[in-house]
Amino acid sequence: MSANNVTRLLDSRKIPYKAFELPAEKLGATETARLLGVPTEGVYKTIVVTRPKPGKPILAVIPGTHRVDLKLLAAALNEKKVSLPTEREAEQLTGLQAGGISPLALLNKGFQVVIDASAQEQAEVHVSGGQRGLNIRLQVAALAGLTRARFAEISLPET
Repeated sequence: MSANNVTRLLDSRKIPYKAFELPAEKLGATETARLLGVPTEGVYKTIVVTRPKPGKPILAVIPGTHRVDLKLLAAALNEKKVSLPTEREAEQLTGLQAGGISPLALLNKGFQVVIDASAQEQAEVHVSGGQRGLNIRLQVAALAGLTRARFAEISLPET
């Protein structure tokens, strides 16, 4: 597997992780979990959320079995309202393809990262490695530390 900016960053910070190569198409968390042979709850997806101008976009990192709850997220950030951009807008905001958007690939890019509180119950989670087809498993504490994330209840189970 070829290195990318995310794996190089993790290596340079001596953060233990495991990289998994997947098909380079846009995969949902359920499909990713199936291919990796792990529970879907352990595969976290990154959702781009915008706040009213001129606020910085938010990266909501939530379990694959959940959907981001905009009211909960807004409350956690003391915002009146936050919204979901279109997939195309999310790609333009991040410079990454949907399916490859990763908080690890967007360090120092001005995004605020909020990880669903459920992650604190897990030792490790799977997140995108910053490109389609690359999945990274790392410790939740390392993910939160690197991204300077806060934890909050920001998602609800998919119905």
